[in-house]
This record gives sequence, structure tokens and C-alpha cells, in this order.
Amino acid sequence: MFKKNNRSLTVFLSLFVLIFLIMPFISSCGKNSNSNAAALNIQYQIVNLNSGIGSVDLYVNYVKVNSFSYFYPNSSGYFYLPSITTPFQVRRGTSRTPGTVAPSYNFLTLNNVLVPNTRYTLMLMGQDSSTLYSIFTADTSSSPSLGKGKLRFVNASPNNLGQVSVTANDTTAFAGVPYKTMTKFIELTAGTYDFKIYQTGSPNVLLDRPNVTIQNGKIYTMYCYGLANRTDSLAFGSGFITNK
Repeated sequence: MFKKNNRSLTVFLSLFVLIFLIMPFISSCGKNSNSNAAALNIQYQIVNLNSGIGSVDLYVNYVKVNSFSYFYPNSSGYFYLPSITTPFQVRRGTSRTPGTVAPSYNFLTLNNVLVPNTRYTLMLMGQDSSTLYSIFTADTSSSPSLGKGKLRFVNASPNNLGQVSVTANDTTAFAGVPYKTMTKFIELTAGTYDFKIYQTGSPNVLLDRPNVTIQNGKIYTMYCYGLANRTDSLAFGSGFITNK
């Protein structure tokens, strides 16, 4: 009887020790899958192209992750997330005009599942909170062919232009791109390009970007924003992002 009880006690203690030893690994796996985005090599960026909402902040699981707010018409650049626990919220920025602090009004909520070893871009567009529109995309693509780079284009200009087209060294690269649209990637031979943006169907150049280098093996996003009939801070402009 004593031997039987002793054997049972030994089995119980062995199970207890085993559970004690594996708990840290279970806990670690849970943290990696739910919170430690840097360990998962997940990067994120916000491009604020909405001219009327002021600056914005990013909140992840209700905690603000940025030190400085994101202003029109700039990209934050890629950064590692401290957590991938949803929701993700884009709120009115706490860094606005000097001497003012805005309330944390929520413009946008996202609950996307993020994949390890991936870069993501969130583009905000429009002219105010009532016309806010966003494009959220994983910045992934197959590698370009040898000696080439890849480029896609986003029309984020809310102007009444209809569609816009883009030429690269006077050869059409993107034709008839509507507002709020992201194209597929195209391949371009590595080299220096003069990119021109037109209103589709018009010979008038809205914007000329000369001396843009497309590098071998690199992947890029080009975008336009602003209004073609303005010459102030809301004027028509464009930007480039190196995605890879």
C-alpha cells in the first residue's frame, strides 16, 4: 500500500515539474504571436495624405506607439511595432499646431492579421474626416528580374482630375489610374528616370520628377497627392517609398 502511494506521489511530482518547465515556453510562444512584433520582423508605416485631418497618431491595443505625430503629406518611414494585438486605431494627433493638444478622436480602426517577416503600409487620403479613405497593403512582391526594379503607383489626389497617367522617360508606365487606386507592380530596367504625371487624356504635365533612380532588385511605390489648381501647401505633389 505504501509503495503504491509512493509511486503515485512520484508520478504526481514528475508531472508537476514537467508542467513547471514547459510553462515558460508556452508563455513565450503566446507573447511572440500576440505582442512581440519586432521579434516577428513586422514593420509598419503610415503615409498621411489627407490634407484636412491634421496630424495623426497610431494606437495599438489602445496604446499610442509613436513619439511624434504623422503630418500631411509625409511618410512615417518603416518602424517596428511594439505589439500586433488589435485593434489598430488612427486617432487625431496629439502633436498639432504649436501650443495645442487635440483630443484623441478615432478616425479609423483596423483589425488586420499581420504576417511575420512582412512590411505594411497604411495610406490615408482625402480632404477631411468626412472624406477619409485608406489603403492598407502588405508591401510584398516577387523579386524583380536581374537588372531591374519594380514600381507601383497610387493616385491619392482628391482633385477632380478623373484619372491620371504616368510616363517613365516618356514611355507610359501607368495609364488611367483612378483616385484611391493602387496599381500592380511593373518592372523597370535599373537606371535613372524622368517621371511625369498627366491628367489622363490631357497633354499638360501636372508634375515632373526628373533624376529618379531605380536600383537593381529594389521595389518602390510612387504616389501623388494634393490639388492641381493650388500653389500653396495643398498643391499637387508626389512621393516615393522604397519598399524593399
